[in-house]
Amino acid sequence: MTDLFAYLSERPYPGRGILLGATPSGKSAVAYFIMGRSENSRNRVFERTADGIRTKAYDESKMVDPSLIIYHPVRRVGRGLVVTNGDQTDTLRDYLLAGKTFAEALRTREFEPDGPNWTPRISGLLSPDGSYKLSILKAGAPDGKPCLRYFYEYEAAQSGCGHFISTYEGFGSPLPSFYGEPVAVEIPELDAVKLAEKLWDALNEDNRVSLYVCVGGMEVIINKYGEEA
Repeated sequence: MTDLFAYLSERPYPGRGILLGATPSGKSAVAYFIMGRSENSRNRVFERTADGIRTKAYDESKMVDPSLIIYHPVRRVGRGLVVTNGDQTDTLRDYLLAGKTFAEALRTREFEPDGPNWTPRISGLLSPDGSYKLSILKAGAPDGKPCLRYFYEYEAAQSGCGHFISTYEGFGSPLPSFYGEPVAVEIPELDAVKLAEKLWDALNEDNRVSLYVCVGGMEVIINKYGEEA
């Protein structure tokens, strides 16, 4: 398995990332972070909601285009948890509440319309039994066609391990999309606060914006701007 902290510290711009898995003692572990290059992308914080978290502008007067950067990254659906990098969180919630599947919901969506980057949509679903799913929807060619949809399913998480997926591999023009299967990573026996601190320290200081971590039901938010929660 890969050392996630070393993996992240070697990558100055993975973009947005999702981690799902379990600690060695069997506690569920979830993390989601956002990074930014532009002032508009960096002008964000995570804020708690009744069923999860949302992104919001740190300084409303500087918000230029909210269309792809303001959304609910995390929403609880029943006893499950949906985490994504865009408004497909709401699509997944609606489909799951209607008795439909993770894959059915994401087959109605595609990557973000921000050519030439065509930012992938990454999504995860943590189920009450500890099993989880991950997906990435990305462009198959520089012109944005076709949309490639990949789905990964994991039975109840092995203690001390998980899987990580991000939007990008690093810097580039256009930005290179994440490649290959989700990375199998070690998850240490840490509470939400300590895990959040280690993940935050591993993210590039110039580009990191906000981080959400949940371990065994305990949630922590770290924002570059504003207070921790």
